[in-house]
Formats: sequence, structure tokens, C-alpha cells
Amino acid sequence: MESDLEESSGKEKSLKPDPSFFTRPAFLSLTIGVPFCLFKILFGIQFIRASGIHNQPLFIYLGWILIIWAGADLLMNLTRAGYDICNLDDKIEFCTLAQLGKILDVSTIFLAFDTLITFSIICLALWSGWIIYLNQTEAILWYSATTLNLISLSLVSLWTEIKRKLNYGD
Repeated sequence: MESDLEESSGKEKSLKPDPSFFTRPAFLSLTIGVPFCLFKILFGIQFIRASGIHNQPLFIYLGWILIIWAGADLLMNLTRAGYDICNLDDKIEFCTLAQLGKILDVSTIFLAFDTLITFSIICLALWSGWIIYLNQTEAILWYSATTLNLISLSLVSLWTEIKRKLNYGD
């Protein structure tokens, strides 16, 4: 089996472009993107339930906006994963914000902004106490999404550091 390392100039070694499992769009979509969508959907449900409890009709609209937005992002993530599994060129971004960013030629900035929004949603759900509005099935989905997301982010981080060490030998 040939290594990912190739000779470039003398003793120096560099890595070929990374086709790693941990950086493939399918892995990223299914372990980071889909859980992000679940957080948004579940927070939308929490908003809708909180509307009655806190007598805030506006929460219903905000909840549905989140659910619809997350549904679009979910379809985009699953499509992106499907393209990757079928070895087709990426025709779309991971989420609606990144797709908008692609039009402006800053998709990674918008993708990072989507990540900030999603992490803020997670914090809001926890700190507002609305997490208790989830039923048992929804709570299992929340915990599963959290577990999958955190472990996969850790694996991506670990793989990135291993690759950096192999590339630069620090």
C-alpha cells in the first residue's frame, strides 16, 4: 500500500491532497451538518411550545422560521453527502447561509456564521431552560446530535493536527 506521503524535494515530505474520511463532505454533512439541523428543528419546536407557556404568539412564527430554515439545510446536507458518496462534484454548499456566501465568494465565512448561530441556539436552549420542553424522543435526538457532533468535531480537529504535524514536523 502506498503511503499518503510523497517525496517532494530531497528529504522533505508532504502530503497529497487529503481524501481522508474525516474531511469528506459526506462525513462532515452527516456528523456535523445534520446534527446542526436537528438542533435548529428542536429549538424551533421549543419556541412553538414556549409561545403558549409564556403567552408570546411571536414565538410560533420564530419557531416555524427555524424549522423551515433547518429543513432546507437538512436537504442541502443530505444532498451534499449524496454527491460525495457518488463521487460527483459539489454543486451546493452545506447550508443556506454558505450557499448565500458562495454567491458573494465567501462561503466559508457564512458557514462559520451558521456554526456560530447554531452554537448560540444550543446555548439559548440550555440557558433559557427550554430544553425541558422536549419530549423523551426529542431529548434523545438532542443528546444523540450533541454526542455525534462533539465526537466528530473532535475527530476532525485531531485529524487536522495529525496532518499538520506530518506536513510541518513541528
